[in-house]
Amino acid sequence: MTIELTPSAVKHIQTSLTKRGKGIGLRLGVRTSGCSGLAYKIEYADEMKPEDVCFENNGVTVVIDKKSLPYLDGIRLDYGREGLNEGFKFENPNIKSQCGCGESFNV
Repeated sequence: MTIELTPSAVKHIQTSLTKRGKGIGLRLGVRTSGCSGLAYKIEYADEMKPEDVCFENNGVTVVIDKKSLPYLDGIRLDYGREGLNEGFKFENPNIKSQCGCGESFNV
């Protein structure tokens, strides 16, 4: 099981956690949504839950619930800016198809 964070993602997460003043890391997951079936969930984690698995990447803790693990194995998370938009970008080797708007995917 591998989760990779780019240096840009690491910097953004660390900065955001510092500004928040709390949190143990970043929580990643998937939920049923959209026209392709699944969508990413991303939020800051303030605590571990019994169903969570924890990964350490370049000093950042990534928390994933066990149900989401098969969909996120090998994912690379980047953070960037394009024009006026900025945010996380997911590079997921498990995706077989995704909707045209890029909001949901299928594995």
